Amino acid sequence: MVTVDRRTLLKAGVTASAAGALGMTTTGTATAAVPAPTIHPTSEWGARPAAGTIVVENHKPTYIVVHHAVDPPMNNDFSLARAFYVSRFIQNLHMDKNGWIDSGQQFTNSRGGYVTEGRHRSLEILRGGTQHVQGANVGGHNSEVIGIENEGLYSTVDVPQALWDSLVSLVAYIAHQYGIAPEFIKGHRDFNSTECPGQVLYNRLPELRTAVGRVLGVPVARAEAEWPLLKPGDTGRKVQLAQQFLRASGFGVPTDGVFGKSTKEAVAALSVQAGLPRDTCTAAKVTDETGFLGADVWPLIVPADRSAAAWRADLSRA
Repeated sequence: MVTVDRRTLLKAGVTASAAGALGMTTTGTATAAVPAPTIHPTSEWGARPAAGTIVVENHKPTYIVVHHAVDPPMNNDFSLARAFYVSRFIQNLHMDKNGWIDSGQQFTNSRGGYVTEGRHRSLEILRGGTQHVQGANVGGHNSEVIGIENEGLYSTVDVPQALWDSLVSLVAYIAHQYGIAPEFIKGHRDFNSTECPGQVLYNRLPELRTAVGRVLGVPVARAEAEWPLLKPGDTGRKVQLAQQFLRASGFGVPTDGVFGKSTKEAVAALSVQAGLPRDTCTAAKVTDETGFLGADVWPLIVPADRSAAAWRADLSRA
């Protein structure tokens, strides 16, 4: 079986960070005045005190990351009271089940279009515009991301218009405060092997970048290709390439282009061996995400004869 050394892991872990840092020095930043949206602080929705020290990073985040929230199950209650309930539910889940000190995300966006502060101090620090609160929403990248949990499961259905409008406003404000270019608006799956923020919402990220760029008054550069997400049951050329890479890494999987049981088991074993953080997105309650092959697995198996960016571009065309 393949042995993954620390150097390989570090290489995989810094790929997105290095690309982001480069992009921040070469792309335009916000120039238009952006009004602050209404954000309800933790004191309003009855948050529990944090169970530990809130870490404040002494730098700006590089990425704004969009999530979806499976729990509590979505319904047609679009009220402010519902938004507060969702915030409490998520905080309890993150603290009591995941063992985190507080809500993992910095902000929560409800189906009714109400935005709440997630992790304590996130709103205060965002208003300062020079630091950011470290969350727990993107494994291996929490020092460089600011995350937004969007109420609902968006794998097959679209977001309500109210949620979309508030998401645009919130992301535009965050981008303005930190000088983040729209192409650095990402989905959770761009960092970890998860479907989050759901295929439908993920497909709308280019639209979100365009909308935010319009609010900021800046051009939106084309985002780099991302690592594809492969799941059990998938078929095709990308799956076949992944299988070939897995075989070259020491796993006895077929190269038939079918993401079957043995391929899933190989990816799961590699993830454990490499010490990748197990995804804690609550979408896993609906779909078992064990063995998903995404952004944190590909760098461990692709040949070292070209850059990560080149491999992402090639795989996007496969």
